[in-house]
Amino acid sequence: MSDLQAVEVAISPVEKFREYLATKAQRLTTERRFIVEEIFADHDHFDVDQIVMRLSQRDDGKRVSRSTVYRTVSALEEAGLLRKIARADGRDLYEHDYGYPQHDHLICRRTGKLIEFHSPELDEILQKVAAEHGFRMEGHRLEVYGLSAEACRPARRSYGKLDRI
Repeated sequence: MSDLQAVEVAISPVEKFREYLATKAQRLTTERRFIVEEIFADHDHFDVDQIVMRLSQRDDGKRVSRSTVYRTVSALEEAGLLRKIARADGRDLYEHDYGYPQHDHLICRRTGKLIEFHSPELDEILQKVAAEHGFRMEGHRLEVYGLSAEACRPARRSYGKLDRI
C-alpha cells in the first residue's frame, strides 16, 4: 500500500485517546479501548463499516455496538488520531494521523485506488507560498483526484465467433 513507515510516538494511541477524553470529562470505556486497539492494530485505510465488521467477527467476546464505533471514530478524528479521506466514490475512509508521517494521496476516480506519497519538494513550495502570504503553516492535506495507470489502460476486448471470420 505504501512505502511510508510509522514514526515512533511517546505514548500509545490508547493513552493519547485517554488524555483527549479526559479533557472532555469523558472516560475511556472498555468498548472504546477495543475500538482503538482494533483500528491501530495495523495501518490500513478503512471505513467505519469495516471496523464494525472486524469487531463483530471477533470470538473473544469483545462486541461493540455500531453507534459506539461511529461515535468513537468521530472522537478519534477530533482528537487528531485519525484523518478522514474523502474518496471519489463518496465513501469516507480513515487512516492513522497519529504515529504516521505527513503524506498526501493520489485517488483514482475509476478504481478507488489510493496511493500515498510524500514529497519534500511539495513541502518546500507550500512553505514558500505560506511565507509569501505571511501565513504560518502548521500542516497540509492534499488529495489529488484523477485516473491511475490501471484505469487508463484500454479495456481488453473479447472476440466472438463472428469476429474471427
